[in-house]
Amino acid sequence: MILKNLFIEKCPKCKDMLVNKSNTLTAQVIKSCPKGHYEKEFHPALESYVEIYLT
Repeated sequence: MILKNLFIEKCPKCKDMLVNKSNTLTAQVIKSCPKGHYEKEFHPALESYVEIYLT
């Protein structure tokens, strides 16, 4: 149970689980808060995550 919670990505503001909005054509992985507070994008060219806090 504890290990499962370590790998679940949640919004830092409201603690809801992030929703996957991936684009398979560009290989870009986008996970966002269902309420619109937070977005996390993985860019394969940069090999890193970009976190965006929305208001």
